Parts: sequence; structure tokens; C-alpha cells
Amino acid sequence: SHLVYRAPPGPLSGGALYTRWGRTTCPGTPGTELLYSGLAGGGHHSHSGNGANYLCLPTTPQYLTSGIPTPYSYLYGAEYQYPRFTTHNHNVPCAVCYTSQRASQIMIPARITCPSSWTEEYEGYLMAERHIHARNAVYECVDKNAETVPGSYANTDGALFHH
Repeated sequence: SHLVYRAPPGPLSGGALYTRWGRTTCPGTPGTELLYSGLAGGGHHSHSGNGANYLCLPTTPQYLTSGIPTPYSYLYGAEYQYPRFTTHNHNVPCAVCYTSQRASQIMIPARITCPSSWTEEYEGYLMAERHIHARNAVYECVDKNAETVPGSYANTDGALFHH
């Protein structure tokens, strides 16, 4: 299940939303606030089908029904896959951030500086599924100072973030 939120009228009726992959907080830039933090998830790396996007799943989900619909698609937790980093095989946290100070946002791959009139929210590594995997996932920018979910070290290989 999912729910689409509309910002209440007033100060929150503009601005931009983005997901900060690999962190549980939003940057300290003025006008930026945390809407929620959660766990990254997506389709299994070896499954075709499912969604191509990663999801930032709330840590306290709410369900429309307790029944399991059929047919259904599977959703797995995501983990880092990069043996040279200490985050390897750990689950990926995420934070959904809102900034009232900007009207839009963009992730610019292969750049570490913003256009002069823009504000950097965070910088990181471009990651997605591995090229030989069945799942086609979108590229995401994972924070260069990525955190892990405490106690999550395990090689479960669900949805993966490869560097």
C-alpha cells in the first residue's frame, strides 16, 4: 500500500523533496527538515519485474489490510555491496527530506560541484544494481559519509547498492 501526501496550505506548499540515501538525517542547510527516516528497499537483484526504483520504507509501516493479495511483487531490504567500504553487506538507511528554500532538485552524476546559483544538499557515490543482475534499478546518489543500520551486517543480498 502507499499514500500520496499533499502538503498543507501555507509555508510547506512549495519547495522540493528528495531522498538522502545512506543517512538517517537531512543536511543542516537552512529550511531543510526531515519528513521521515527509514530503510532502503526494492526488488530482489536476481528477479526480473518489480519496480525499478529504490524505496525509502518507513520504520513503522501502516497497512490497508492484513491479508496477502495475489499475485504480488516481492520487496526486499537493500544492502551496500562494496567490499572496500566498511558498509559492505550492511543495510542502507535513508531519510526523506523537504526543503522550503528551493523549488526543485536534481542529482547531477559525475559532478562534485553545483551550478553557481544552486545549493548542494549532499554529495556521494553513484550506485545501482550490478550490471549482470536481472533487476534494472535506477541510479541513486548514496551519501559519501554513508551510515549503516545498526546490527544489520549480513549477506542477505536482496536489493543491492553497488558502487
